[in-house]
Amino acid sequence: MKQTNEQILQKFKPFLWSFDVSKMDLEANKKRIITNVLNSGTKEATDLLFAVYDQDEIKKVVENPLPGEWNDKSLNYWSIMLGINVKKKKNVLQYFR
Repeated sequence: MKQTNEQILQKFKPFLWSFDVSKMDLEANKKRIITNVLNSGTKEATDLLFAVYDQDEIKKVVENPLPGEWNDKSLNYWSIMLGINVKKKKNVLQYFR
């Protein structure tokens, strides 16, 4: 049985805790969803993520991370798992510390 967008988003809800998932869309918000699930998702959530999104789409998000959005260990892990080089951007917050 195929899951609806709403059912899938409900499964991702614990990793999108600061967002109203009822107003999210799997396509329009894919960068946010992929980032959050890969950063803090469970095995079940990451398995679902790879079932929902094409691996090339996931690779693009990991390859071009949003500054300050990724846990360094998660970003390193997923770049190794996906066999990609991450294009790290300068973290502007480092200048305020």
